[in-house]
Amino acid sequence: MTQTVLDELLAAETAVWQALVAGDAAADAAALAPGFLGVYPTGFAGRDDHVGQLAGGPSVAAFRLDAPRVLAPAPDLALLAYRATFRRPGCDTDEVMFVSSLWQRQGGGWINLFSQDTPVGPAVP
Repeated sequence: MTQTVLDELLAAETAVWQALVAGDAAADAAALAPGFLGVYPTGFAGRDDHVGQLAGGPSVAAFRLDAPRVLAPAPDLALLAYRATFRRPGCDTDEVMFVSSLWQRQGGGWINLFSQDTPVGPAVP
């Protein structure tokens, strides 16, 4: 994968996070495939579940994405992995998790097929 693909995927992933900050359900839905699957500490979620978290407004107050990596398992398919630091509205502390997000190139852009969030845990020896 080229630096360009990494940049494109980071822009697409950032747009999802920005939709969560803005409470923009339409932008969130537009970035996710109809068959999107999310795997979270709370269980499985589909596109409607992901978008539904915005029914009460923004679900994220601020975020930062660090240490991005990209893998290309097939043409027009790419896995973006990174560390996310974020804060929920009304909270004083940051949360940190590692995210793996599978994207498929469609037309001139990318659509998110799958995402898995893993909360940061204790160091492994």
